[in-house]
Amino acid sequence: MKRWCGFLAMVAVALWTSCDGKKSDRPTRAQLRKTGAATVEVVPSDGQLPYCMLYTVSEKGVIRQLTLTRENRSIRCDANRPVANTSFRIPVQEGKVRMYIFFSDERIPAGPVAQQLYDLRGQERINAMDLRLPGRVFVETLEFSPEEAAPTVTGAVVGAQGEVDAGTNGNGNGAGAPVLPDGGTLGAPPGSEETP
Repeated sequence: MKRWCGFLAMVAVALWTSCDGKKSDRPTRAQLRKTGAATVEVVPSDGQLPYCMLYTVSEKGVIRQLTLTRENRSIRCDANRPVANTSFRIPVQEGKVRMYIFFSDERIPAGPVAQQLYDLRGQERINAMDLRLPGRVFVETLEFSPEEAAPTVTGAVVGAQGEVDAGTNGNGNGAGAPVLPDGGTLGAPPGSEETP
């Protein structure tokens, strides 16, 4: 009897470990590639179903459909290539977004998916079992936090002798020297408070 109890305990531990390992080792169906402060590409992994559609739900509750087409259906999504061959801009003012990527074996209409997402917006996680969709459908959920882009600084025009022409801002429109982040201007003598 002791042997059976010991054997059953070992089997239970092995099963628990293998089940726990499957959850944490589940391969991701897609990954995000950050292309800018507030832009991102979604790249499907190998072996995914051929069609997909993307939605974001922001912290403020705004739901956006990113893969909008004339037919308003899911699009072809090739492995290891950005969805729609584009980067998606996420509005910074809406905060962090949860991105839902719906992979399917057939092209499905986007309208019912949007309505169901709206109905489930308060739910922490959404999976394919929560949705009423035809065919095989898998859902990948990823998160992205957009950031403010750094302000751009335009340089001043430099003459043939290496002097800075304080009369232009680099665009040749004579608007004055560009203002530096510390408030001074490029080309102004040190200590001067000249601004354009």
